[in-house]
Amino acid sequence: MNASDSDTVSPASTPFSTLIRTASHEQHTEAETSAFMGDLLGGRLGIEAYARYTEQLWFVYAALEADAGRLAADPVAGPFLRPELLRGPALERDLAHLRGPDWRASLSALPATRAYAERVAQCARAWPGGYVAHHYTRYLGDLSGGQIIRGTAERTWGFPRKGDGVRFYVFEDIANPAAFKRGYRELLDEVPADDGEKERIVAECRRAFALNTAVFGDLAAEFPTPA
Repeated sequence: MNASDSDTVSPASTPFSTLIRTASHEQHTEAETSAFMGDLLGGRLGIEAYARYTEQLWFVYAALEADAGRLAADPVAGPFLRPELLRGPALERDLAHLRGPDWRASLSALPATRAYAERVAQCARAWPGGYVAHHYTRYLGDLSGGQIIRGTAERTWGFPRKGDGVRFYVFEDIANPAAFKRGYRELLDEVPADDGEKERIVAECRRAFALNTAVFGDLAAEFPTPA
């Protein structure tokens, strides 16, 4: 897909969920194939790298979920704010398992993580459509590719299946993830936005994937591929 394929939201007959997925495909692939994620999934990194990644997720999801209550009544963002998606408590339980009960004392965000969380918070405060872009890229990714990370972590570091250490990836209140994702995409198709706003949301979705890739870049600098 070249740049001209994703610069505009068209044609009007194409479902918005399809447009947002295809327009961000290049950035999505770049994130999935980053050196850090490849090394993590390939078993070339230790549990410290996994724990550090989990720390970075905490900052991003804190930004995503801090304003969820205020956005619940918003006509654009509100329909997406489902309690069964919330990841904060699960992340905190994982970090307590990985870092001990005083995990907050040593918690630190990488520069790219700070930029990512700040952008999410900015959208949450001032632009519901942009918030939806970040919500989509994170939570649907957790329900999809995140499950690969969970399986790798369980096999590599011996976490109990769906237990402490990988609870972030376990959506206990979603019995049928495939059906849930279909429903989520239907919400995207119904989002109350004109074509210009949809173009902005698509652009923010690409930006979200780029911000995520930058976090992987910082993590790769901290945990380079073993010789």
